[in-house]
Amino acid sequence: MIRSCAIDGSEDVIIHSIINDAAQAYKGIIPQDRFSDPYMSMEHLKSEVADGVAFWGYEDEEGNLIGVMGVQDKGDVALIRHAYVRTNQRGKGIGSKLLAHLMDDGDKPLLIGTWASASWAISFYMRHGFKQVDQQEKEQLLRTYWSIPDRQIETSVVLCDPSWSTR
Repeated sequence: MIRSCAIDGSEDVIIHSIINDAAQAYKGIIPQDRFSDPYMSMEHLKSEVADGVAFWGYEDEEGNLIGVMGVQDKGDVALIRHAYVRTNQRGKGIGSKLLAHLMDDGDKPLLIGTWASASWAISFYMRHGFKQVDQQEKEQLLRTYWSIPDRQIETSVVLCDPSWSTR
């Protein structure tokens, strides 16, 4: 089941755990200067929520949260800010279900920024109709909609959902 998540002390620890478990896939793949352990601190998670990132979660049959996606409304677009599934639950379509929910639920184009070296993430979004933008548009979009350091801009890509091309 897909549902809205609460970052009010009741689920933040679970979401934090899912993110940091799944982000271990980045270790040794993304630039070493961009990886930390834990990948996301609890303070960073809370600041993301304070900045308008809303989390959606996928529960298994027992009601355990096993995957999350964070989305942020930025006016004319929505950003997928976080997309993580517990390591032991990957390959079961959970990410696809969460993404389909976000694509069906919104009326704005979805953009995703991810690491250029995270080929599995890029392939995942491309399988769902997203297209990678060119270098110039990537830099413009990252500087317009995200607040990330230049080093992250250098090492990232941006993908846009199918509605982006009709803008």
